[in-house]
Amino acid sequence: MLKLAFKRILMTVPVMFLVALLVFSLLYLAPGDPAVVFAGDQATPEQIEMTRQRMGLDQPFVQRFGTWLLNLAQGDLGTSLISNVPVAKLIGQRLEPTLSLTLLTLVWSALVAIPLAILAAWKRGSLIDRGVMLLGVAGFSIPIFVLAYILSYVFALELRWLPVQGYKPLSDGLWPWFRSLIMPAAALGAGYVALISRIGRTALVEIMQQDYIRTAKSKGANPRIVLFRHALKNAAVPISTVIGLGVGLLIGGAVVTETVFALPGVGRLTADAILRRDYPVIQGVVLLFSFSYMLINLAVDLLYPIFDPRIRY
Repeated sequence: MLKLAFKRILMTVPVMFLVALLVFSLLYLAPGDPAVVFAGDQATPEQIEMTRQRMGLDQPFVQRFGTWLLNLAQGDLGTSLISNVPVAKLIGQRLEPTLSLTLLTLVWSALVAIPLAILAAWKRGSLIDRGVMLLGVAGFSIPIFVLAYILSYVFALELRWLPVQGYKPLSDGLWPWFRSLIMPAAALGAGYVALISRIGRTALVEIMQQDYIRTAKSKGANPRIVLFRHALKNAAVPISTVIGLGVGLLIGGAVVTETVFALPGVGRLTADAILRRDYPVIQGVVLLFSFSYMLINLAVDLLYPIFDPRIRY
């Protein structure tokens, strides 16, 4: 297992280098001159040149990229061009709401989607199966911001059960923290539930048609035991895969969700940085999201041999 983990970690190094190169190139790929943007429309050519020097845009690309990589290796993500605060500090201040939202969404999505997938596969072709598939289509079709506004209108404005916006840290108590995240997690996880349930149902239906499943049934094994002990265990690999890959949906959706519900998380920080063209912050956040996504998929890869001992790398 340690050898496998070390091998997989080594494979992520060139990928992270390419990601870092692409992220750093954002400053050059973006339209317009960043120095002109930050200096302002009324700036003189001398002021624009001073801004360009302060941002390091007067240096060659390779030199700037090398310096940035060296600072990155030391944990320095740069400094915000707007607030003049280190990017690592800004991200650290916004990390709790995003982690809370993401983890809560992961937990409730898995707890809802996996039973739905099992139920749909067990009742294949029935109204229950069609209902689960309809929910899956609806989860994919409704945009996150539309669902967020519907939830806010119903549960916050009409019923007044939940707060419209805002975030309560865990230090304020478990219930205030959970209450502030119910609607954001529900809006963010709808598409995730649809993805897991559809893939899980398809995997289970395919496995239930295998020869060893038919053999177990012909020997008089309890259908529930066949489903949970044999079919579900073998479906764990595709289900865990889609859970890992679906984290990308959560990362992208967190930006929209945190903006709608005014959560002071990394997603909201990303949206603000894009609007202000604060490139160091954008670079730092994209790197963080990319690294987190790779770590989660690495963890999923390491779980494959546990779910299915036949898998070897």
